[in-house]
Amino acid sequence: GRQRPAPSAPPGESLQLLLHRSREAKKCAYCPYSRFPVGAALLTASGEIFSGCNVENACYSLGVCAERTAIQKAISEGHTSFKAMAIASDMGDHFITPCGACRQVMREFGTDWDVYLTKADGTYIVKKLEELLPLSFGPEDLKK
Repeated sequence: GRQRPAPSAPPGESLQLLLHRSREAKKCAYCPYSRFPVGAALLTASGEIFSGCNVENACYSLGVCAERTAIQKAISEGHTSFKAMAIASDMGDHFITPCGACRQVMREFGTDWDVYLTKADGTYIVKKLEELLPLSFGPEDLKK
């Protein structure tokens, strides 16, 4: 079932759009090697949504995840403040979670934003980024 969105969550219609955009992005995934499509949709503080998909490469280490693709698209358009991200995959009975590299890239932009982890049937749970990467290292740590 669905967990109640956090108080800072986007309003119902915006949340449904964010979830929908993550599923749509998954359709564009280029994953001929893993056959594991992932889509992500990122909600900026100004209300814009940037989507991304995973893009694999024959040189495996050069592939990029959906979450980082969405973040890089947003950054390249001048956005650095994020409210939420939804992630979609085809994992049947399991919620998709971001890899460690994506968690660290997401962390660059704060810890107090929501990440919607979905199942293939559209159900989701919501976590704060801080819950996904506890005791993290971020830009403010460089000033200590």
